Amino acid sequence: MTDRSEISKSRRWVVKVGSALLTNDGRGLDEGVISSLVDQLAQLRAAGHEVVLVSSGAVAAGIVRLGWAARPHLLHELQAAAAVGQSILVQSYEASFKRHDIATAQILLVHDDVLARDRYLNARGTLKTLLKLRVVPIVNENDTVVTDEIRFGDNDTLAALVANLIDAEVLVLLTDQKGLYHEDPRHNAAAELVDTCDVLDPKLDAMAGEGGTLGRGGMVTKLRAARLAARSGTETVIASGRTENVLSIIAAGANEGTWLRTGKQPENARKQWLAGMVQTAGSVELDDGAVRVLRESGRSLLSVGVRDVRGNFSRGDMVSCRDAGGREVARGLVNYSADETRRIMGSPSRDIESILGYQLDEELIHRDNLVLL
Repeated sequence: MTDRSEISKSRRWVVKVGSALLTNDGRGLDEGVISSLVDQLAQLRAAGHEVVLVSSGAVAAGIVRLGWAARPHLLHELQAAAAVGQSILVQSYEASFKRHDIATAQILLVHDDVLARDRYLNARGTLKTLLKLRVVPIVNENDTVVTDEIRFGDNDTLAALVANLIDAEVLVLLTDQKGLYHEDPRHNAAAELVDTCDVLDPKLDAMAGEGGTLGRGGMVTKLRAARLAARSGTETVIASGRTENVLSIIAAGANEGTWLRTGKQPENARKQWLAGMVQTAGSVELDDGAVRVLRESGRSLLSVGVRDVRGNFSRGDMVSCRDAGGREVARGLVNYSADETRRIMGSPSRDIESILGYQLDEELIHRDNLVLL
């Protein structure tokens, strides 16, 4: 992407909204803010974009519902508040989306769901299926069983991992500030907004370093998230959720907030990420036809093209694909375990269910999770 007008052409968006925007000074959910946000997301959908919402706010909502006067300090009390508040949060979103006749789905994730490769494939499949069904997934970290979000406000990282997961083209991090500044605007009223910058520019590190201005402005996790999202080619925009119709403005290609550019196309970046995962858990030997299909057509690897299996890999592991001479031609994230692959190798996809008694995927390795070497 060379200018922001390209953002309007992006099909798949992840939008993250923080607690500061959703709560009324920590006194529960601001229904007006949620209604406005949903209206904007519905407009994005009507314009042809797919959207996934990553939302904070469960803890604050739970504290109010439980009648507590202040935010507790004990971990289990925070997790209890999250458990109570999560249903309130989702009900609020569901009611607002229902006005637009849009169905929603609650997705609670922990980092292992998007870092462990078997869970990664399952989460990816579920989210992409929901998008295909025109459902808006509402994602939050599972605060009742993990501590990172409660302690560190790490939904920025979660949003970036979700962007990686679904190959999103745009990640929008909505905050209570207008974007990244060269200096902390609370200390310098003349501080300039960073309009556009390469996500890997070392100047950002200097501003976000220990005790730096971005750290004081709460932007450290957002910069880290932008860099995490960039590995799959996702463009990140950090903007104020208090700006009226901010998502429509961003979608129109206007200079709103801070755009952190990746300079990479998503597919290429994703392939580079997969190629960089050097450890493999096993290998499959392909027949000549499968090798030719991979090299010339860029299609998925099917079980019918496999003639031997080595190693003891699990679903989601990185597996090496080799020709009859032992030369590595590709590697990718496998959809079946080694034992399952041994049973279905040489067989067409239509026979997988009859052989195993179930079918997880049509492909042994989907082309999106496969990189040629």
